[in-house]
Amino acid sequence: MAIRPEKVAKVAEIKELLQNSKAVILVDFKGLTVADDTKFRAKLREVGVKYGVVKNTYLRIAAKELGIDGLEPALAENTAIACAKDDPVSVAKIVCEFVKSTSKLKIKLAVLDGTVIDVKAVKALAELPPKEVLLAKMLGSMQSPITGFVRVLNGTITKVVYALEAVRKQKESA
Repeated sequence: MAIRPEKVAKVAEIKELLQNSKAVILVDFKGLTVADDTKFRAKLREVGVKYGVVKNTYLRIAAKELGIDGLEPALAENTAIACAKDDPVSVAKIVCEFVKSTSKLKIKLAVLDGTVIDVKAVKALAELPPKEVLLAKMLGSMQSPITGFVRVLNGTITKVVYALEAVRKQKESA
């Protein structure tokens, strides 16, 4: 029995999403109202996240072809995926906020840079500060030793200047 080309294309599309995304969060959307789903999609779209419903079979095949193990327990019931190409923290934040606001949406698992992570890890990811804040903290901590070194040098030079000034005053008075 031959596999239909549209099924092969769908698996290839899912495979591409899994490959090109830093984070892919699998959610169960059963019972979610159309209004809530529309709000959820709009929030995801604001940060450039691709979201869509997928067939578990296609997702299973795509993950197997990419060598991603551990998705099997999550591939039951309804499955939708939220794929973030750039910032995994922002998609995790949006999904976790929405899970808190509605009891209908549930996180199943996630794939972070090709590694399967559980719901706890997704929540921990959502609690991280944004990328810009992390970069600012890192730059601040890198700059801190340099600033301290400059202050030490400045203090030493200042002491030498005071000592020279004291010697000059002493010689003038003598």
